[in-house]
Amino acid sequence: RDIAVGRWLDVRRVNAGEGCAECGAPLEVLKAIEIGHIFKLGTKYSEAMGARVLDEAGQERPIVMGSYGIGLGRQMAAVVEEHHDEAGIVWPVSVAPFEAVVTPVAADAATTAAAESIYRELLERGIEALLDDRDERPGVKFADAELIGIPYRVTVGPRRLAEGKVEVVRRQGRATQMAAPGEAAAVVAAAVIAER
Repeated sequence: RDIAVGRWLDVRRVNAGEGCAECGAPLEVLKAIEIGHIFKLGTKYSEAMGARVLDEAGQERPIVMGSYGIGLGRQMAAVVEEHHDEAGIVWPVSVAPFEAVVTPVAADAATTAAAESIYRELLERGIEALLDDRDERPGVKFADAELIGIPYRVTVGPRRLAEGKVEVVRRQGRATQMAAPGEAAAVVAAAVIAER
């Protein structure tokens, strides 16, 4: 009654395996993430603002406008959707807010000094790192590092230091290796640079 209808369509949800309306090939249904969008705005806004350009013939014309949106929030959501596990986010190194975290598991002088030294060396090597020197239990620190998805963790504790070792853990798959405290930053830096 209120709208003049020029065309009627029979619209419904398609199912996997149905034939494509164009070529007849079976359709495949997949999950997808919208990471961006495009809107053709035409000349509505350029006419309202008086935004004009000269065409090839030297005639003034309103600009045909478009909007292209690729938001940071959408990108982060898409990465998390694809890179996570039961403990939290698993950031790929290329987009991680921090590439490594140094986690001392005790507050004694030797552990603190070793952790701070590794942290400083990571920064000097161009690795974006955190030093988790909070007064928390080791399990809390480990869980937080996993939850926020920092790709590499260097765990420094008195027992391993007595053996001349620290633990380097890759967040993805939780692969663990031991390194000398003086070599830990180099081990992490080499791995991070290879993944960037």
